[in-house]
Amino acid sequence: MRIVLSFLFCLLSITYSFSQQFSVLSWNIKNLGKSKTTENINKIAEVIAPADIICLQEVVAGYGGAQAVAKIVEQLNRKSNIWDYSLSNPTQSSTSNVSERYAFIWKKNKFKIKRRFELESIYANYIEREPYIGSFTYKNIEFKIFNFHALPKNKNPEKEIKYFKEYVKIYGTNLMFLGDFNLPNSHSVFNPISKLGFRDVFIDQKTSLKQQCKNNNCLANAFDHIFYNTESFRLIDAKPILFFNEFKDLKQARKISDHIPILAIFELIFVPEIKNKSTHSN
Repeated sequence: MRIVLSFLFCLLSITYSFSQQFSVLSWNIKNLGKSKTTENINKIAEVIAPADIICLQEVVAGYGGAQAVAKIVEQLNRKSNIWDYSLSNPTQSSTSNVSERYAFIWKKNKFKIKRRFELESIYANYIEREPYIGSFTYKNIEFKIFNFHALPKNKNPEKEIKYFKEYVKIYGTNLMFLGDFNLPNSHSVFNPISKLGFRDVFIDQKTSLKQQCKNNNCLANAFDHIFYNTESFRLIDAKPILFFNEFKDLKQARKISDHIPILAIFELIFVPEIKNKSTHSN
């Protein structure tokens, strides 16, 4: 009897520990809009379905972007779970060619949404595609995700990323920065948030696709990241999703995207005060 009880206690402990965890996926899906076929949409939904929160960048701002995201969610709901989503307005970019939308998709039964998602407005005049902020409540703990697509590398994305440290001052540390930053995490612009306790889930994981594989090397640059605060989240596991391996060549895979998605599993471990941005004076 004692052995049985010990086994049940261990089983309950494992179940409880697992129930405290959630996964986050980030993916820059190139030109997510009307160019994506039904087959493309189905493949995207298949790849992202294991995650609890999905953060998408490069959703087309014009016609087709919102429709493509809705089709992905529709396909997810056919598989399992009940999914919900939030789509940003077009970013306040300098030109329509630069402007994009962001999207969050999440398992509805796992998170509560108590605040309206919004494009971050404080530094919008200094950032071409201002971050989209999602506020999620999990196990009565609220945290924020900054979903962001930075300027291309040749246009100095560090001049936008430098504002991350200011966001921490405004919103507290119970947040993540993720997306396509167009810089490796070794760049010095990340030093200020590193000093505040933020770490990337990978050290040097390449995430953009080459035009073609060379010697089985198919990835080019370490541009996609998930930065989390180590006092707020415990990283359980992280992995790149090499979806291109399911295609005969990179040309076919790139019809889905020229980036791979990255997935991380976290546990919330700390609840700092979430500051109100209305108290900030710019």
